[in-house]
Amino acid sequence: MTSNDPGKALPRLDPVGREVPDPAGLVLLAHGGRSGGHESGERRRLTYWRMLPFARNLHRAAPELGVSMLRYRHRGWNGPDRDAQRDAESMLTELRRRHPGVPIVLVGHSMGGRAVLRAAGADGVVAVCALAPWLDGTDPVAQLAGRSVLIAHGDRERMTDPARSLAYAIRAKTVTDRVARFEVLGDGHSMLRRAGDWTSLVRRFVLGELEIEPPDPDITNAMRLPAPAGLTTVLTGAAR
Repeated sequence: MTSNDPGKALPRLDPVGREVPDPAGLVLLAHGGRSGGHESGERRRLTYWRMLPFARNLHRAAPELGVSMLRYRHRGWNGPDRDAQRDAESMLTELRRRHPGVPIVLVGHSMGGRAVLRAAGADGVVAVCALAPWLDGTDPVAQLAGRSVLIAHGDRERMTDPARSLAYAIRAKTVTDRVARFEVLGDGHSMLRRAGDWTSLVRRFVLGELEIEPPDPDITNAMRLPAPAGLTTVLTGAAR
């Protein structure tokens, strides 16, 4: 989606790999940003590039999927405007228009994690994955009903609060029993020290939820455990 008015910013979908005319599933990835700011959401941002390896890994693992990166209108969340959430919802509408009836999984990091959790109630969304999500205790969970939810947070986090993602996961468990949260020991907000483990976790979740591969046993086991046990699962070391 583009605009004929160069002064009007619109969100965009950046396909990863070749576009699939009849995809088996759709994945929309949302990168991080800032709490405030109306600067352009250009793809040159480091936060955008940090999510590209996740998108490319999914495309390589399952070329039959339609994988897209979300490009925001603005760099910031911007308080009650919730710009990143609105952009995610707008692009979900576009994906449904292009591919009606195809199941969708959302993946987001930091501000993008908050955006996809809030947008998860949209028609067609079957699952949502939030990596080191930026949450403030006010984010709703009702929209997660009927969805599978995966949250992961590093224990060396300095930008977002793991305690808030745990509290959110506990609340989410009241509306859906398919919630798992993993603690990534030894890593922080950039997800670089254990990059392969983060990527593997996302791939296993997405492909399992879209039935491209069998459900991952580690994720399934975490979802079966009562809170808070399944919400403080330590992510194992070897990437798969």
